[in-house]
Amino acid sequence: VLALSGFLRVATGFDIGLSTKCVVIPKEMDMCHEIGYSEMRLPNLMGHTSMAEVILKSTSWQHLAHTDCHPHVRTFLCSLFAPICLDTFIHPCRSMCVAVRDSCAPVLACHGHPWPDSLDCNRFPADEDMCLASLTKEYKYLHKVLPKPACQACPAVEEFFTHKRLLEVFCDNNFAVKVKLSKKRTVFGDQEYNIECQVEFITQGSLLPYETQSMIQQWLLINENCTQRMTPTHRPMVYLLVGNIEEGIILVNQVYRWQRRDSQLTLATQKWRYHKCL
Repeated sequence: VLALSGFLRVATGFDIGLSTKCVVIPKEMDMCHEIGYSEMRLPNLMGHTSMAEVILKSTSWQHLAHTDCHPHVRTFLCSLFAPICLDTFIHPCRSMCVAVRDSCAPVLACHGHPWPDSLDCNRFPADEDMCLASLTKEYKYLHKVLPKPACQACPAVEEFFTHKRLLEVFCDNNFAVKVKLSKKRTVFGDQEYNIECQVEFITQGSLLPYETQSMIQQWLLINENCTQRMTPTHRPMVYLLVGNIEEGIILVNQVYRWQRRDSQLTLATQKWRYHKCL
């Protein structure tokens, strides 16, 4: 409740009546864990009447939540699928819906899906009503705005190269991140990816290594077709992703397969520390 109190606009909500009940947010809905409350109302604001239905219908949205396509994507989705247990239902404000939609609709489009009619922002109350408000100017001021991963065509995976060529590529880009990828099948039959990132080097201004790591993880989730191509089996695979950050957009330009005894990649990353670009 405390975590959400800063978003609430004071006005009147509507009565949920006596037909709803409080239930613990299930472990399968990990996008709605650690959001400030642990119990939800059932039925929810999407009209789901059973926990089995909630879990099934929310599963397809968990991937979007994990991309962090908007700072409040989890707050928005969980307010609908797992509304907080209060005496009234608290809807997301229309402005929050619009903000999340504008940031996250391109991610859905990258996966071949339009923004759904069920989340039409016109169905949500205006900001004068009691609702979860959109980002404030103060929030934007206090939080660093990071570059966003772009939905893009997948670069070809390169397996044959020299360390001299790699150093030229490094000079033409501003980040390189070593990534370990693996996948498993969920209980619902979907593919779930485990992404481990280690920043090998970065020359991009004020960005910190962990920020670059987070952005690469988002890139792999948004460009899931690329991630699928890089994980043909369930055996872990290691790659070096090289790219640029320009005008607030992060693009991966080259992908190199990092094999255990790949001396050229190892040599290039060692020489990079002392290398001077022309």
